[in-house]
Amino acid sequence: MKQDCENRETGEEIAKTAAVLKLLAEESRLKILCILKKGEHCACEIIKQLGLPQNLVSHHLNKLKEAELIQGRKEGTWIHYSLTEKGKKAAENVFKINT
Repeated sequence: MKQDCENRETGEEIAKTAAVLKLLAEESRLKILCILKKGEHCACEIIKQLGLPQNLVSHHLNKLKEAELIQGRKEGTWIHYSLTEKGKKAAENVFKINT
């Protein structure tokens, strides 16, 4: 079945997909997805693995959270992050591109 790329609904889906791809075009955000593919991680662990300043990692985490690709769960003073269902699909598909 041929998809009509000119109808409004498809145009909206294309725009949403483009926004997610643009968000994931940043290497540190892809690394965060890769880390979280292995399960929930504390922000402190993500910061350590990336080797980036805390404020920059927080910025990337917030962008991924706004896109509903990750979710946070507060435990004490730390937030533990994990992939949402949307994030799992995105991670699964994006890492297949070069295989």
